[in-house]
Amino acid sequence: MRSKWTLILGTVLIALAACWQTVAAAAPRPAGQPVVLVIGDSLSAGYGLETGAGWVSLLQKRLQERNAPWRVVNASISGETTAGGMSSLPALLQRDQPKVVIIELGGNDALRGLSLAATESNLRSMASACEMFGARVLLIGMRIPPNYGPAYTRGFEAIFPRVARLQHTALVPFLLSGVVGHPDWFQADNIHPTAAAQATMLDTVWPVLEPMLRLQAGKR
Repeated sequence: MRSKWTLILGTVLIALAACWQTVAAAAPRPAGQPVVLVIGDSLSAGYGLETGAGWVSLLQKRLQERNAPWRVVNASISGETTAGGMSSLPALLQRDQPKVVIIELGGNDALRGLSLAATESNLRSMASACEMFGARVLLIGMRIPPNYGPAYTRGFEAIFPRVARLQHTALVPFLLSGVVGHPDWFQADNIHPTAAAQATMLDTVWPVLEPMLRLQAGKR
C-alpha cells in the first residue's frame, strides 16, 4: 500500500513541478537591459561545445567588453525546425520582450527533406510576429550539401534572401561562409563547427547585427 501511495505522490509532485516550470517560463522577466533573442538550432545552441564557447555566448562577451547595454537570450535548441521555432516564438516574445530577434533556423528542415514552401512560410510568419511585437529581425541563412539535388539545394538557399526582402528584415546570407573552407573546424560529424570556428561565425553576423543594435538601443 505504501508503494502505491508513494507512486501517486511522486506523480503529483512531478506534475506540479512541470506546471511551475511552464508558468515560470511564460512569466515576463523584469525590465532592464534591452534583449537580443536568438532562436536557432544546434549551430547556435553550441552543440558539442563546452558551455560558453558557442558564437552566441561570444556575442554576449563582445557586447560586455564594449559596454553595450544588451543582454543576449539564447533560446536555440539542437534539432529545432522552423515549425518548432514558430510554435515557441509567441511565448518567447512575451517572456523576454526583445528589441532584436535573430532567427537561425531552416537547416534541419532541409536535412529532413521538408517542404521548401512550408519552411519559407514559417520563416515569414516568425518575421511577421516579431514585427507586430515591435522587434527588428535578423535572418541568418543556411546552405545544404548538393547531394539533395540541384533543384532542392538552390530552392532552399533562395528562401532566405526572398524572406528578408519580402519581410524587410536584415540578412546574413550564410552563417558558415567563413568556416566551410576549413575542414578541420568541423566536429567528427562534419556538420557542427568546433570551438575554433565560433569567433569566425560571430564575425560573420556582427557587421549586420551591430548597426541594428546601435539603432534599437537608441529607441526607448
